[in-house]
Amino acid sequence: MPRLMSTLALAGLLREAAPALDAALGARVQVDLAPTKTLEARIRAGERADAAVLTAEAIAALAAEGVLDGLTARPLAHSRVGMAVKAGAPHPDISSVAALKLALLDAPSLCYSRAGASGIFFAGLIERLGIAQDVNAKAIVIPQGFTAEKLVSGEAAIAFQQVSELMEVPGIEIVGALPEGAQTVAVFSGAAFAGAPGGAALLDAVARLCTPEALRAKGLDTPA
Repeated sequence: MPRLMSTLALAGLLREAAPALDAALGARVQVDLAPTKTLEARIRAGERADAAVLTAEAIAALAAEGVLDGLTARPLAHSRVGMAVKAGAPHPDISSVAALKLALLDAPSLCYSRAGASGIFFAGLIERLGIAQDVNAKAIVIPQGFTAEKLVSGEAAIAFQQVSELMEVPGIEIVGALPEGAQTVAVFSGAAFAGAPGGAALLDAVARLCTPEALRAKGLDTPA
């Protein structure tokens, strides 16, 4: 059974395209979804698959260590961090860095992820804005998973994550991507595991799924 380890940012695309991926490989593909940092740790602990989709930085690091085949590495998608609220709730103004800072200070509660690329960025962002202590005092920081689930449960008023990950949770509304000056563009890339006979074929099949239309529909962009 072909096996793909993938970051949560491509979860929606991979789930929707699972039948096409299975058909392309002629077998059911096992897709293991988790934050990049979690997958990176598991891979360094010895876990293996046929191919991996991680941040470009993680792919490069694991290729340099000989775990992934660097010759197969390719960018698949660009992703931006966004904010979401529960469906029907007012949308805070995040049109500028100043407006975002005020929204963060005014929010009664919020959620972000500890292990994902978006959560690592967000933790650094609130430090740069000088509001980390105030924000973290009312924040739910989940180890992994979809932050927007805390909106539906009523535990948080606003949630931050990759836009593509926020979109995976029903019952919420995307306020928008964070403004320039408080934004990062994550590059998600793929590579085959070194020595995996079916790795290149699996990666090729995943890359064919990442059309501009399919990426846009899931809140992602094509690599520049």
